[in-house]
Amino acid sequence: MLTLLRYWQRLLCMRLRKALPVNVVAAVFAIALAGSAIGDQHWEALHSEVRRGDVVPLESILDWLEANYIGEVIEVEIEREDGHVEYEIKLLGAQNQVVEFEFDGHSGQLMKIEGVRINEMRRQ
Repeated sequence: MLTLLRYWQRLLCMRLRKALPVNVVAAVFAIALAGSAIGDQHWEALHSEVRRGDVVPLESILDWLEANYIGEVIEVEIEREDGHVEYEIKLLGAQNQVVEFEFDGHSGQLMKIEGVRINEMRRQ
């Protein structure tokens, strides 16, 4: 559990603190505190994969988004299906549009974008 909390604290302090409202940060920590031992094992396995280079760090994905799109991160999900890791990140645009980005967790490649007025959020 402590490893998960340290990971989120470091991530939020380094990357998302200025983009996320305080209530979202509080919700993330509440969810982390409510996690079970099984959840800890899942996160520990994910950390090991990142350290080995099998999975791209979330920070790299967020750096790419910040360099290419304008918006605030409002949600981050990490999903694993059949051993494959995907990052799903939602950005809130200036016109209150929500755009979801899906990335391959192993290669870091953008796989899909869904939303409205996506081009308005692209950096020039």
